[in-house]
Amino acid sequence: MTDGDLVELVRQAILGGLLVIAPVLIVGFGVAVMTGLVQAATGIHEPLVGLVPRLAAMAAVLVLAMPWMVERFVEMFRTAATP
Repeated sequence: MTDGDLVELVRQAILGGLLVIAPVLIVGFGVAVMTGLVQAATGIHEPLVGLVPRLAAMAAVLVLAMPWMVERFVEMFRTAATP
């Protein structure tokens, strides 16, 4: 294995990991923006009001997307293992 092969493998691993975690991060960001807007409009500045819905939404996305995430990881490892 040359240095170029190793660099390509690491690049693919980083991009694959970002692709797999992107749905969770996007949902977390969207819920955070919406709860922030609600908090700003109502004047409620309790940290738990923003944290609990964000964690619940991210956990729901993890549960729903877990089969797809595992499939992507298995596919990534299979392509990395073949010469």
